[in-house]
Formats: sequence, C-alpha cells, structure tokens
Amino acid sequence: MQAKKYDCAIIGGGLAGLCLAIQLAGNGISVVLFEKNQYPFHKVCGEYISMESFDFLSELGLPLEKLEVPLINKLGISSEKGFMLEHDLKMGGFGISRYSLDQNLFRIASEKGVAILQHCRVHDVQQHDPENFTIATSHGNFRSGIVCGSYGKYTPSFINLRNEAEKNTGSANYIGVKYHLKTNLSPDRIELHNFRDGYCGISKVDHDWHCLCYLTTSENLLKNGKDIKRMEENVLYRNPFLKSYFTNSQFVSSQPLVISNVHFSKKKTQAEGVFLLGDAAGSITPLCGNGMSMGMRASKLLANELIRFYRKEQSLKDAAMQYQSEWNKAFQNRIMAGSYLQNLFGKRNLTDITLKLLSKSPALTNKLVSLTHGNRF
Repeated sequence: MQAKKYDCAIIGGGLAGLCLAIQLAGNGISVVLFEKNQYPFHKVCGEYISMESFDFLSELGLPLEKLEVPLINKLGISSEKGFMLEHDLKMGGFGISRYSLDQNLFRIASEKGVAILQHCRVHDVQQHDPENFTIATSHGNFRSGIVCGSYGKYTPSFINLRNEAEKNTGSANYIGVKYHLKTNLSPDRIELHNFRDGYCGISKVDHDWHCLCYLTTSENLLKNGKDIKRMEENVLYRNPFLKSYFTNSQFVSSQPLVISNVHFSKKKTQAEGVFLLGDAAGSITPLCGNGMSMGMRASKLLANELIRFYRKEQSLKDAAMQYQSEWNKAFQNRIMAGSYLQNLFGKRNLTDITLKLLSKSPALTNKLVSLTHGNRF
C-alpha cells in the first residue's frame, strides 16, 4: 500500500518548523513534521525574543498574556574588567523558555491538524520531480509535494551544502552552554557579560527561572581539559559579574546543556529542491539576541510564498526565487552586522574601550542594536 502523500513535509520541529507548519495547516495545506526529540524538551538557546515577534506569536495562538512572560526593556553589557554599559532598549523583548515555547507551538500545530512524528529521524530525501519527494525516516517512508528543512545548525548528510562547508573551514568553532537558574536579576533586564573569547547572556524567563547561556570557542574548552566547570572557573570567573552569578545563584540543574561545532553564516534558502529556514538557512551571532525572531520571520516569509503557490498564484520556481529575495532583504544585513559586532566583544581591552565609548553615545548604541533587529511583523 502506497504511503499517503502530504502537501508539505517539514524536517525539524524547532521554532521555525513549528511556526511554518501552523501557518500552512491554517490555510488548508496538509503537513507532516518530523522531530527527532519528544516534546517538551530543552534546547541551548538564549531564550530572549525581540518584541518584533510578539504580534506574530499571538496571531499563531500562543497565549503570551496567560503565560505571563517577563517584558524586558533594559540592557546591561559588561567587560571582563568590570565596566557595565547601561542602556534602555527601544523595542525590547520578552523571555520564555524553549521548553514552554516549543511545547505550546507543538500543541497549536497538533490542533491545526499537522501530523507530527516525534522520536523520528530522517535518513534520506529523494526528489523524483519538482513536486514529488520520498522521505525515508525511522518511522518508514513518506511522500510529499514539497520538503522544507528546519533542522537547525547541523546540516544532515542528505543535504548538499559543500560550498558553505568550505566557507566555514578555518573559521572559529564555537560551543554553546546553557543553564536555568534562580537569581536576583530584575525581570525587565537582560545582561551580556564578556570574557576571553566569549560572552554570556542572562535574563528572566517563565517558571521563575533565569536563562544563563554562553558562547565561547572550543579552544577555551580544550585548554581546560574539556572540563566545562574548570573552564568556567578559569575563564568566565574573570568577569566579576559572571563570578557572582555562578557562585551566588541557585541552579535548577547542576549539569548544563551543551552544543558544539557551531558556526555563524548565511547558507542557502534552498538545496536540492528542499526549502531551508531557521538556522538551516543561516544564523546570526547570539550576542545580537535575535536568532529566534529570525527563524520565526523566515517561517512567515516562506509560508507566504508557499501559500501563493498552493493557491496557483505563482509557480514553485517563482516561490523559491521570491523567498530567496525576501530572505536576503530581511536578514543579509543583520548577519553581516552581527559578524562585525562579534569582533568587538570577547576581548578584554577592546571590549572595555568599546563599552565605555558606547556609554557616552546612547544614539550610537541604539543604532547598533537596530542593525540586528527588524520591525514588528
């Protein structure tokens, strides 16, 4: 018996994938989504979302008011030398754990009729013609007219991104580490703390938790015998603010979540006929605090084009070209700005000088923040 054919298959049920599924299903498009984990689950993520995404999430049906998410409008950035830049965020944002956010989006997608397969790994994708795919998974084979990849930073073997992999060769290799903790940081405040070859963000989320998430080079970890705790004590503790958080907070779990082999770049919006979105298409440096909003905005851009295709208002080729154009307009400058900004942080002396100069020019600080954000959508 031949497998049921869906209009769209989505590989990866993170933010971008779930948001895309909800939008397509809400327009009568049949969707199957493959997720290797089981909801709810934690992810390495800063868990601060720019207010540009608030209206979008509300329209999807996320009950943000009921969840009582903390609204964040104050920013503090510290140097390893102990200087703290204070700044009021013009747009601001809110905090919510991925544990809660993804679980709620999973519920909404299920209610919309999306077929969500959990604990399901995709092994291969075969394109037979422009609108006919077979997806081989740990749950069997599935057929789909369109396939979208929202599988995150790690490109699976069946997706060919050789040119992008070559661009990453020789670039810095990062690790990301995340804890949930309870501390006395004000709920309307997000802080970014610099240390040698890295930086750490901390802000309030739900569950009366704070999210503490940091990025650093894999070299820092290697120099400390691949021991996370030892690296934190030898490297992160040199920033007095970080030392205080690590030594005076109540950690919800003593063991952090860790990801490795992280690179930041633009990749592609389509590969071998598969539409890409979220971190699969390109990621911005975490110091900009806006990766989640980018993933959600990309889902809306792609959904708009695919809905037009299903309504026979444009060809699949035109949908792909239009999505690429809209993606570039929305994100190319952000990714470039994030890359330049990253060079100013994680360096003891340069970061300290930069923060002191920015503290005297709030207008310039506003401009730098705006370069990594978009308007509400």
